[in-house]
Amino acid sequence: MTEELRAMFKSKKVILLGIGISNMPLAYMLTDMGAKIEIRDKRTAAEIPEYESLCALGAEFVLGEGYLSDMQADYIFRTPGLRPDVPGLNEARKRGIPVVSEMGMFLKNAPCRVIAVTGSDGKSTTTTLISKILEKEMGEENVFLGGNVGTPLLHRIGDMKDQSIVAAELSSFQLMDIDCNASVAVIKNITPNHLNWHTDMNEYIEAKARILKGAKKAVLNFDDSICRELSSRTSSPIIWFSRRPVSPSQCNEAVYPDNGYIVHRKGEKCERIVALSDILLPGEHNIENYSTAIAATAGIASKESVAYVAKNFKGVHHRLELVCEKRGVRFYNSSIDSSPTRTAAAISALNIPINIICGGYDKNIPFEPLADALIGCKYIRSVTLTGATMEKIYSCLTAHPDFAGSGIILNTEKDFKDAVLKAAETAKEGECVLLSPACASFDAFKNFEARGEFFAKIVNEM
Repeated sequence: MTEELRAMFKSKKVILLGIGISNMPLAYMLTDMGAKIEIRDKRTAAEIPEYESLCALGAEFVLGEGYLSDMQADYIFRTPGLRPDVPGLNEARKRGIPVVSEMGMFLKNAPCRVIAVTGSDGKSTTTTLISKILEKEMGEENVFLGGNVGTPLLHRIGDMKDQSIVAAELSSFQLMDIDCNASVAVIKNITPNHLNWHTDMNEYIEAKARILKGAKKAVLNFDDSICRELSSRTSSPIIWFSRRPVSPSQCNEAVYPDNGYIVHRKGEKCERIVALSDILLPGEHNIENYSTAIAATAGIASKESVAYVAKNFKGVHHRLELVCEKRGVRFYNSSIDSSPTRTAAAISALNIPINIICGGYDKNIPFEPLADALIGCKYIRSVTLTGATMEKIYSCLTAHPDFAGSGIILNTEKDFKDAVLKAAETAKEGECVLLSPACASFDAFKNFEARGEFFAKIVNEM
């Protein structure tokens, strides 16, 4: 497959729109295949850390506000964060230039099975669990984790064999204009998210639904009404997962917790897969993540491999990650929680008093569900708000009919570091400080990883 790609791009001019996590390894791959690359980015050269490295590759540049105008090339690679229908790309298509993406090109040329995972919440942990289970079953050399989590996939395609399996996390941005054709397509859930980027909720749902196109098997959330509606989009077998038992009269095949175990039921036959007591990761949402991963790897991985991962896997970086304990206060980094439902899941996993830090980039999603979750959680002692959404969340919390009687201490600190220090100052011995923003990070940070690392740095230096 690598040689086919080499033939496709050799001596061709290829435009890469934006340089980041997915396009930087792509630049090296294309150059190695003999392509002439042109980098187009809204930023200036001084704002692009990789500028000198790209110059060394022989890349040409078009930078600044007009970077999407008058594109002439054999191929254009769209970065996931750029909408596929912007005028510059539409004009390029009219001239007959193929507009592709790193993920779309990988899926079209993947030489092995792909388990593709999308959803509003929990997809990073679920995709990682799938990869860990498969690694235990098949060996690390046969399993590739990538997409919206881990490392991009296209430049690693030469290392994949027929017996390999890819666990790929796909965002709605990536799915907007690709056909997935996965061996297994997983939709974790669909709740309002990224409505600053998508035109409306319907477009967001339609982007997620594209993962089902061409899938040989689907894994869907029985508890999610949108997933149940989307089940009609596939004629392939469906394995449902749920947080509660699902009877044969409701569906043919399902994975769910029952009597202290996660079980896999097919028809009337039910098999225990793993004991809930063996799962290191706390919270009901992680039981659901394991149920999803078990459904996705059914027929491939043994229950022994699942049990091994359950007993040893400590979680995804930046997801309920214990940074340290100081003065009897535990500090948890859950910077990956970029929506109210993720924050709700995080606080449900803790059973000590919580001093939570929320707020960040505004994705135009409603915060009433966040207010419900915070005020409805008996462990929330204080809420410190920060970032661009500080005032929106403040309004939702204070307008909630149960806020006045909740006893929750409400702090506001526009600056992120000040917010961390305020939460730490408010916390008492035996409590925790939890960074679970319920928002994206782009108002102040490059990504959620940078936000989480800065949080850990502040805490460790206190």
